[in-house]
Amino acid sequence: MGLTAYGRTLGGFDAPSGPGIHWSGHGDLPAPPGPWHEGRSPMGLLRAVVLGLVQGITEFLPISSTAHLRITPELFGWQDPGAAFDAIIQLGTVAAVLVFFRHDIVRLLRAWVEGIQRREPLGTTESRLAWFVLVGTIPVVVLGFVFKHAIETTLRSLYVVAAAMIGLAVLLAAAEWTARHSRRLDDMTWKDGWIIGLWQALALIPGSSRSGTTLTGGLWRGLRREDAARYSFLLSIPATTAAGLFQLRHLRHASTPFTVGELAVATAVAFVSGMLAIGGLLRYLRTRTTLVFVVYRLGLGVLLLALLHAGRLRPDAGLETGATSATERVSR
Repeated sequence: MGLTAYGRTLGGFDAPSGPGIHWSGHGDLPAPPGPWHEGRSPMGLLRAVVLGLVQGITEFLPISSTAHLRITPELFGWQDPGAAFDAIIQLGTVAAVLVFFRHDIVRLLRAWVEGIQRREPLGTTESRLAWFVLVGTIPVVVLGFVFKHAIETTLRSLYVVAAAMIGLAVLLAAAEWTARHSRRLDDMTWKDGWIIGLWQALALIPGSSRSGTTLTGGLWRGLRREDAARYSFLLSIPATTAAGLFQLRHLRHASTPFTVGELAVATAVAFVSGMLAIGGLLRYLRTRTTLVFVVYRLGLGVLLLALLHAGRLRPDAGLETGATSATERVSR
């Protein structure tokens, strides 16, 4: 939700080549040869669809899109699609959350403006939620800049991703088993806004998952599962939207082995699968616990550690040369 190209950077490249998308610049990763780059193989379209699905589904479920986007190409033996590809397809998931919650966004903005005009900024549930979303976004921005160096260096290893997968699974399980699950969105206070915002800042650690951290924070504050998930999505809107726009500044210096058509397909798939993931999660949490996500995170975290230990994965798998901006990580 991760703000993206989680654990990646967008470097420059030399001369454009072929019908794929290229921007001039400077860098050391050459344009890949072969039919995938030239857009002449159906495998390029297949990979675009698969990676679009991975982005759309894992962006909104509490299972970390970072881990999945980094290991999927490695496990299938595919070339790393690059951060430019990630930057473009995340626009699909940004659009998904904006479209899905378009009515909520309008209501919150209207209530926020009307509350200020009436000099009753906290007069309604919608106006309060708007303020809570704003204050809840502050921690991730501040801490992202404060810990920028560590986030761009030591925290990029897949060992950190695996540890974060396991660690948050434990916290989510504890929240499930100890929290009250009785409060609603209209019961939220300033304290809830700040605390859940601090939980969102944990998403700066690759593998923790923005939706996972905020959902866990909401559960710890006693919110019902569905309300915690809905607030998690609302809280993600400023961060993910800003992240998607922020990343676009890199594209003129970046290169991707996908053609324009493949990028469009991947982005559309990310949008559709993202919409389905949001609706599916909200419906699921009305009647079920988050246990399935706890088990999944534990299993994937242990699997990652096993693959790293066996040499099947490299700790830097899925990373391009250079450093990722800390503000590009929160959406995941």
